[in-house]
Amino acid sequence: MAVKQKEKLAGWGNFPVTASYNFFPSSEPEVLKTVKQGNLVPRGLGRSYGDQAINENGQVAICTHLNHFLGWDEKEGILECEAGVSLEDIINVFGPKGWLPMICPGTKFVTIGGAIANDIHGKAHHVDGSFYNCVISFNIMLASGEVVAASRTEHADLFEANFGGLGLLGVILSAKIRLRKVETTYFKQKSIKVKNLEEMLKALEEYAHFNYSVAWVDPLAKGSKLGSGVLTVGNAAGLDDLPPSLRKEPLKLHKKSKLTVPFFLPGFLLNTVTVKMLNRVIAFVQNSPKEFIHYEKFFFPLDMINNWNKGYGKRGFIQYQFVIPPGKEGAENVKKIIEMIASSGCTPFLNVFKKMGHGQGILSFPFEGYTLAIDFPVTKNLRAFTKKMDAEVLKAGGRIYLGKDSMLDKETFQAMYPQYDQWLAIKRKYDPQNVFTSDIGRRLGLHS
Repeated sequence: MAVKQKEKLAGWGNFPVTASYNFFPSSEPEVLKTVKQGNLVPRGLGRSYGDQAINENGQVAICTHLNHFLGWDEKEGILECEAGVSLEDIINVFGPKGWLPMICPGTKFVTIGGAIANDIHGKAHHVDGSFYNCVISFNIMLASGEVVAASRTEHADLFEANFGGLGLLGVILSAKIRLRKVETTYFKQKSIKVKNLEEMLKALEEYAHFNYSVAWVDPLAKGSKLGSGVLTVGNAAGLDDLPPSLRKEPLKLHKKSKLTVPFFLPGFLLNTVTVKMLNRVIAFVQNSPKEFIHYEKFFFPLDMINNWNKGYGKRGFIQYQFVIPPGKEGAENVKKIIEMIASSGCTPFLNVFKKMGHGQGILSFPFEGYTLAIDFPVTKNLRAFTKKMDAEVLKAGGRIYLGKDSMLDKETFQAMYPQYDQWLAIKRKYDPQNVFTSDIGRRLGLHS
């Protein structure tokens, strides 16, 4: 492959932005060429929010051309595909056959390689766990150029370390994953309006029998209304559940979105006043859903607006997501952090609150507890505020999602993920020369 000139690249938050040499390998030999040159990070569709898949002055292998289906076992529901295949690709092909991905995050524009690297999770984590649980095995090109198969029984350490490993152990070429059999592409849902955080936490427990659960919390509410919002729960709808109007096309697919944010909006448009107005709109929409909802609106509501990230302006934004242990102390800690956010002056927007189930993996983010993900436009005061939140999350026994982070420091990371040294030992075993590196890898010290 010809050497490219440096090009600017960023994550979905458009912060930070760095220049790198970007390649689009479409075959194993082309991947090998980039690996031999070193100083490389693999990248999918770029939906990690921060500096996970950028590499200042280095190489970035954008693997979206490795996007072929390789095998399908309909009896077992097992798909083999290249790592550049996206969840949207899978839905488009297998949705009409009655199969959907087992784990769906907030966007369908995620590659299988990226899903593994960030160990993605969704609204059903308390039931289904993270992406780790649907992956049977994968083939990965190591720093040596060797391609090995990794699974729970073969190169098991390499298999475990790649979930949440941010692409720093090799280039995943292909994977075998398990899909979910469905009768329809619709979900039956229910919304519960809550007045404060106490009601929200009670509702999470009361409706825990639903497979899917997610809440919106008003990030600017204070006092007696702190933690007010809407909890939405649901289950997959069977064919007999659907009304006659939907039963005509039970496996309906999504349409290609025609809505687009064409350019970066001026930063001043997103301020406390406009966010309050937008939050009222969100509260109304969340509290008045239809009983039956298509998977597109249920899983991927923001995918209906192309390039919605440009709405935060050229300075970009971060998505800050943390998880802390549950229980009485957990409730107090959540309250304290939400109070910090509401009083921060950092214009919090678009948040997701839910309860997670048991976690797994070495650098995988989820564990049983409360999690909140919230967007902040980048401002001069944001970094100082996130450091305060980092300290509060750490004090509460929690941690930050590395797949979205762009500001965490090395020392706090190590305290939040005390098992990092176990991951580093695996890094030293498979990549002793640090062929695979990235901005977040250098920032957090994820090198052998």
